Amino acid sequence: MPLNPLTEKELLKGVKDGDISSFSALFTAFYPDLVFFASRLTGSVQVAEEFVQDTFLALWEDRKGLDIHTSLKSYLIRTVQNKCIDWMRHQKTVLRYESMIRASSLEFVSETEEYLLWSELENQLNDALEKLPVPLAEVFTLSRKEGLKYHEIADMKGVSVRTVEERMSKALTFLRESLKEYFPDLKK
Repeated sequence: MPLNPLTEKELLKGVKDGDISSFSALFTAFYPDLVFFASRLTGSVQVAEEFVQDTFLALWEDRKGLDIHTSLKSYLIRTVQNKCIDWMRHQKTVLRYESMIRASSLEFVSETEEYLLWSELENQLNDALEKLPVPLAEVFTLSRKEGLKYHEIADMKGVSVRTVEERMSKALTFLRESLKEYFPDLKK
């Protein structure tokens, strides 16, 4: 049942004051639509229900400090959407690493020298990433490790695509310099 804005504000005030019946009314009003929305993003009703329930639990637990500047429905949708996006990124990472493991041959892993070199290179890369300024490291990680496109990173970080391109260029230049001993034939 849709709530009118006045009722929504009154119920939200009730929730802030610890009124369980106000919370129950909000839950009843928004739960079905939020589960439907989240299940469309995740493809799983069970996962969607978990995210929506977590969202309402957090709403109740943080009720005294709530400072919502949009409608409550918009706030709840955004919160559920963020949970779904985080979950989808995690699923994408899991699938990528599973496929990498399946694709890697036993011959490669069994060759101790190559494995140690790969491990050392990965450690050096991680050390170099830690030395990068945070905005550059974030762009590199989101692009190369999370697989996001430049425009997705720009939207997420609230910057232009050009800024993302510049940060990636600076990050790659720094990483090439930091890892040049591993790639002596790599030209700038």
